[in-house]
Amino acid sequence: MKRPLRALAAAGLLAAGSLVAVALGGSASADTQICEQYGSTVIGGKYVVQNNRWGTSAQQCINATGTGFGITSQQGSAPTNGAPVSYPSIFVGCHYTNCSPGTNLPVQVSQLSSAPSSISYNYVGGATYNASYDIWLDPSPKRDGVNQMEIMIWLNRQGSIQPIGSPVGSATVAGRTWEVWRGNNGGNNVISYLAPSAIPSMSFDVLDFINDTRNRGAITNSWYLTSVQAGFEPWQGGAGLAVNSFSQSVNTGGPSPTTPPPTTAPPTTPPAGGGCAVKYTPNSWNNGFTADVQITNTGSSTINGWTLAYTLPAGQQITGSWNATVTQSGTAVTARNIGHNGTLTPGGTAGFGYQGTLNGTYSSPTSFTLNGVACARL
Repeated sequence: MKRPLRALAAAGLLAAGSLVAVALGGSASADTQICEQYGSTVIGGKYVVQNNRWGTSAQQCINATGTGFGITSQQGSAPTNGAPVSYPSIFVGCHYTNCSPGTNLPVQVSQLSSAPSSISYNYVGGATYNASYDIWLDPSPKRDGVNQMEIMIWLNRQGSIQPIGSPVGSATVAGRTWEVWRGNNGGNNVISYLAPSAIPSMSFDVLDFINDTRNRGAITNSWYLTSVQAGFEPWQGGAGLAVNSFSQSVNTGGPSPTTPPPTTAPPTTPPAGGGCAVKYTPNSWNNGFTADVQITNTGSSTINGWTLAYTLPAGQQITGSWNATVTQSGTAVTARNIGHNGTLTPGGTAGFGYQGTLNGTYSSPTSFTLNGVACARL
């Protein structure tokens, strides 16, 4: 589960006044212990380390080093079916008006060219926690309060905890395979990328996850990246957890090489000889569903741009999609490729997915056409 009340934490920050001022905005030249609820300090002249305890009144202390931080004392605990007790973390950008020195954030997604990051964690046993990145985005260049979109990268999960929402499939991002979850915590939308096993260290480009989130229709290139944070969410225990080292840069000069072209309909080539096939894999529950759609070019010619058309059974309404531009009018659905998956060589495949609401008994579409040509069902 995710913290649903970070806005209240901001109010607590303002109310705490002189308590926070002891550490807020300072600079750690040697190890600095922070026990204040929202205390923070600057390390390396670039990063902010924050205690950020908001889910418990019990004390939490962290030790800021020259390259990261460690949890030295964690006395709070919370049920595993609810929010964690805190998010001690290191960040660049702006968090509730606390901005890291010299940051160029917020920056519009369209202007990002790369955002290289690296991290090294120290994990402990006998505790319930995750180790995760928080990547925050908003339609406006927001420096305070809650942003509308939160990307979480779970590099480690210990105990019976899970991301917000429900799983919607998997994705290969930054050279690894992740289980993808989508949901809302009551204050913002969340897309989480859950690693199948613990990752103690990782170097990657944050822009890869931003691009995947954009391709799922959750944000657009006009949105702003406001901060990148890395740390831990403890539910129970956690003393000894540490970010040994962290680095994050945000480079501009976009548009990004992976930015898709304008959303005008691309040129299309009909499948040669009716050569297409569709595999439709649903997952439904009482009042909702997700669907994974795989298109295969079974013809002998390359397809340059595709439009898949079909009819959804009554009672199904699409609410979000990824890896395609999906529109619905009544029961008629049209899915068009985005920039990176528009070319289908003979034998090639392209996939997309979506989630929706369900009223009544679930059933799947029965027929599909690709660029006006009927496809076989797999």
